[in-house]
Amino acid sequence: MRYRSRLTTISALAALAVLALAAPAAAHVEVSADKAHAGATDVTLSFQGEAENPSGIVSERVVLPAGIAPADVTPVKTPAGWEFATTSDGFTVGGKALPANQDAEWSVKVALLPADQTRLSFKTLETYADGEVSRWIEIQEEGAAEPANPAPLLVLQPGPPVASAPATESSPPEISDAPTPQDVGPVPTESADGPNPVWMWWMWAVFAVVLVGGVAFGWRYFHRNSRR
Repeated sequence: MRYRSRLTTISALAALAVLALAAPAAAHVEVSADKAHAGATDVTLSFQGEAENPSGIVSERVVLPAGIAPADVTPVKTPAGWEFATTSDGFTVGGKALPANQDAEWSVKVALLPADQTRLSFKTLETYADGEVSRWIEIQEEGAAEPANPAPLLVLQPGPPVASAPATESSPPEISDAPTPQDVGPVPTESADGPNPVWMWWMWAVFAVVLVGGVAFGWRYFHRNSRR
């Protein structure tokens, strides 16, 4: 009986020790998305900062990962009385202290998620009313153990591959037996009023020669007959 009692006590103490060690690790800041794939547009990111200090959370400062510009982030929902503000590397939400042990929950909309990344880390500084700051800024490496203060991690599915236009083969030029413009000599043209003026000049020249020849022949014939 004593052996069983001691064994039960040892088991209970071990369970309490495990819970004690697990408690600090549970107080994370988490992030999720309504569209969890790379390259998604108009994505709502929801954050939850777990309270671990009874004085109450007063602000959450988020550093955006590379590929997301602060100007592309707009507020969707914040705790009552809190305000959203853009910073040079991200944004903050904050205001009056939340009640003791109340988690901070807020959401923002991102215009576009990076298309070439599937693991996005959002480093977050959680500030309490008594001045304590929880720094959730350690990057969680894929396949490695979770660090002591992990940054909120959003794991995405790869985006759809970008379809490239199929290569088209150019059609071979058609071979024709018709002569090319280089093989054809100059083509005489006609004016809008009739035949080509060159031919007209040749016709007038022949006519003039015939006329002069006829006049000369007639004058000689008349001169011979007048002597008789």
